[in-house]
Amino acid sequence: MQAMSFKDFQDCKALLDMLDDESYVGKYKFYIEKKFEEMIDWFLKVKLEINTRPLPTFAENNRKVCLLDLYMAVKREGGHRRVTDNNMWAVISRDMVFYYKEGEFMRLMYAMYLDVLEYYYKFKTTQEGAAEKEIKVDQGIHVAKERRSKSWDDGEGSSRRPVADQEGTAEEHYALFAGNDWYGLKRLQRRKRFDFKRVEKAVNEANDSVIMHSRKKH
Repeated sequence: MQAMSFKDFQDCKALLDMLDDESYVGKYKFYIEKKFEEMIDWFLKVKLEINTRPLPTFAENNRKVCLLDLYMAVKREGGHRRVTDNNMWAVISRDMVFYYKEGEFMRLMYAMYLDVLEYYYKFKTTQEGAAEKEIKVDQGIHVAKERRSKSWDDGEGSSRRPVADQEGTAEEHYALFAGNDWYGLKRLQRRKRFDFKRVEKAVNEANDSVIMHSRKKH
């Protein structure tokens, strides 16, 4: 953990994957919290080229906001969208031992430091899942072709089988991975593209919120 560094997003993903185990997070929180802030710092400055977000983060009266606690609290409640749709930011604030009235501040902190990171993480996780499915599909095609080739090499008798029987064999070969048709295969092979417009919008909204928040204070 202490030797972990961040050179690309796969390093970020490795740390975020660890957070699925809450008992692990609780046991090693002291180390994970430090690495979590290092990860956010790298993601903002290197990946998004944003240099205006100070770390660590503080609320009024110099109270530190633990971004790891904020991330885990929102994660437990089903994610940013669910928390926002159900007006749960006050609850999140209280869970972090802040006041209910500071819920809007917690929403702002999440928008500034974690929202785009979470979105990018989900995108990468989905992309890797799709890639694994495609590898399995490609392997299935290869095995199916080998079986079909072997059936033809076994003798001319197989070529005399009724057409319906041959079609049934083909369906048996491909149904396993294509949902009985090639449309299922094509759906699995589609690649999702990262929505940079969505990221840009989220960053701009966070910046606007920061400006509005600072104006209210003055």
